[in-house]
Amino acid sequence: MTRYVMVADLRRCVGCQTCTAACRHANATPTGVQWRRVLDMETGEYPDVRRTFVPVGCMHCEDPPCMTVCPTTATRKRDDGIVTIDYDLCIGCTYCDVACPYQARYKVDKADFAYSDKPTDAEEARYDPKRLGVSTKCDFCAAKIDAGLEKGLTPGVDPEATPACANSCIAGALHFGDIEDPNSNVSKLVAENESFRMHEELGTKPGFYYLWDES
Repeated sequence: MTRYVMVADLRRCVGCQTCTAACRHANATPTGVQWRRVLDMETGEYPDVRRTFVPVGCMHCEDPPCMTVCPTTATRKRDDGIVTIDYDLCIGCTYCDVACPYQARYKVDKADFAYSDKPTDAEEARYDPKRLGVSTKCDFCAAKIDAGLEKGLTPGVDPEATPACANSCIAGALHFGDIEDPNSNVSKLVAENESFRMHEELGTKPGFYYLWDES
């Protein structure tokens, strides 16, 4: 089986927000909607203070609570682990927004563009009117992955089959791949480093791993 996951190396992330901008450009999300966000966290006490940047978004859980509460089966989990939303079935009830412990979902009822009432050329090329009045979130650039697989490309290795956020990371902090493949980049990163997943205690089994150590 294939299980696509994201790995974020918190020791390398510099908080540049390039992944956020790349996601915004690739998906033409409305103003204020960030499928890929980077939290800025400060820990410790003066003078021993540490600043950490944490990329977040949909965790593509193995047991997604957003899916079980959906009354129309609009939220689904693919065989490869990617959690998607069928906009034709979504009724915008936002039950999933409430159920998601990662605050990864957004609902927008009115078209909103970056600079005016009209979309830029890039926004117009990527804008999807079906995303109005429904719940939206990161889907790991599923359409791009599928198109790449049809060409025989490997997600996480070939940029044409890899999510925009991972491709754009200037610090090499974001990685994508198949965690079920022991030879994949993500499997090796998780095996060779200390890692954790957000809110593992909830039993959601997130598909987003963070590399971290206390040293």
